[in-house]
Amino acid sequence: MCMLLLTLIISACGGNSSTTSNDQLTKVTPNVPAPKDLQTADTLTIGTDPTYFPMEYVDQTSNQYTGFDIDLSQALAAHMGVKVNVVKTSFDTIFDDLNNKRFDIIVASVYMSPARLPKFDFVKYMQAGSALLVQNGNPKNVKGVDDLCGLNVSVQNGTSQQEKLTATSKACEAKGKSAIKVMVLGTETDVIQALVDRRVDATFQGSLSAGYYNKLHPEQFAYGGPVIEAAPSGIVIRKGDVEMQNAVQKAFQALKADGTYDKLFTKWGFTNDEKI
Repeated sequence: MCMLLLTLIISACGGNSSTTSNDQLTKVTPNVPAPKDLQTADTLTIGTDPTYFPMEYVDQTSNQYTGFDIDLSQALAAHMGVKVNVVKTSFDTIFDDLNNKRFDIIVASVYMSPARLPKFDFVKYMQAGSALLVQNGNPKNVKGVDDLCGLNVSVQNGTSQQEKLTATSKACEAKGKSAIKVMVLGTETDVIQALVDRRVDATFQGSLSAGYYNKLHPEQFAYGGPVIEAAPSGIVIRKGDVEMQNAVQKAFQALKADGTYDKLFTKWGFTNDEKI
């Protein structure tokens, strides 16, 4: 059953995969050879966790995958002359699923953390960080992660934000303060819903999602301090898959050159500061 996030028009429901064409994008003449090691011929199969609004989610009206990352994937595929197959997975298993060849690449707003860089190859495509959301009015006066000691905070499982909360909670205890009461949840939708339901004092997630929720509902949410640890997000590729990385990199450069990249930023309301 789908869970409605009050008036937020998003959904975490949907099927396990969806094959799409590139009809909704400006048609381009393919100019990048597709990799020969695609899981399915003539199809770029991407893995994503479609709960990270507005980057990848399920539109309630059409029940189709949508978002910045979905549009970007379709543009990449268009330049390769192939279709897109979106495979739904959860963020805590997405990297294992890539290594097990469930899909060709990950397009899921993945932060290029120092822990991930030795294990995977990346194509940088966006700049983002981490951000706290709190109730409007900021009743707990949260100005950053160091103010979270003793508070209830929701976060998605398997994310860099979860790692940061774990480290911060240990630092709280080392200073003689109460640990952070971390609520680890399976989807970003659940993370935000916990704040809506007032089960937590704050949420901790990627800045792109936090910013979009806050922009849509400023009467409901507020930032709990500035965006921190801004760094590139990347399309994730299996380590050593040089042919795939080269194809994705060339397709990305092609869609930047033809103006698609700028159009996507305008469509989804992101700023130039978030461009690569």
